[in-house]
Amino acid sequence: MDESDDRIAKGCVGPLPHDRPTEDERLLQGFGGLENGSMDSWRVFRIMGEFVEGFEEMAQIGTAVSFFGSARTKDDDPMYEACVEASRQLGNAGFSIITGGGPGIMEAANKGARLAKARSVGCNIELPFEQTSNGFLDVSVDFRYFFVRKTMFVKYACAFVIFPGGFGTMDELFESLTLMQTRKVRDFPIVLFGSSYWAGLLDWIRETMLGSGKISAEDLDLLLVTDEPAEATAHIVDRHQAHLSDRASSSGAAKQG
Repeated sequence: MDESDDRIAKGCVGPLPHDRPTEDERLLQGFGGLENGSMDSWRVFRIMGEFVEGFEEMAQIGTAVSFFGSARTKDDDPMYEACVEASRQLGNAGFSIITGGGPGIMEAANKGARLAKARSVGCNIELPFEQTSNGFLDVSVDFRYFFVRKTMFVKYACAFVIFPGGFGTMDELFESLTLMQTRKVRDFPIVLFGSSYWAGLLDWIRETMLGSGKISAEDLDLLLVTDEPAEATAHIVDRHQAHLSDRASSSGAAKQG
């Protein structure tokens, strides 16, 4: 999901209006007095409630794959159709599909889930302008806080499929890579779809980040780059089955011990 793209796609250009501050905006405002500090303390309970509500809603969706990409992608774009097909194949393989619930790539992924009769989930975010959910959702969960919503994308998914997008998409990509690199999550496939779109970024990662020793060579293995829905699906299915097999083996060994 790319919120900056979503904003532009709806014609909301220029500075954000400040007559409708979001909860994220209120939370991130600088400390302006003792009364603000008191409000921040009470806001903890709202954040806690949002986590609880999110956990209760999302716990029912089963094993899922999260899709990200630009909200500006039109339905006649080849990437839109590729996303529909990738989502459909993963849905047929037994996965629910999670998106940010908006237009563009999000809509395409939810459409593919609907075609596969898989559970189609949208995690919507409160914005200072109207955001409309796409018409292919079975489950729609609303969030006020980006960090709560982003937790749901990871907690209830076993893989990410990332299509071309803007800043929001990059945020999801690098957060997921950081979680994998630091082993906060394991056995979590990250698929970049659209090799020509990602080529420049990957070249920079190899030549600059790896070349200057800021990452290790094995960190590049955290990503699969593809242009084929079938390859993305096979990669995720294989990794998930291997993960389940490893868990079963570990459980059996623990019982024998």
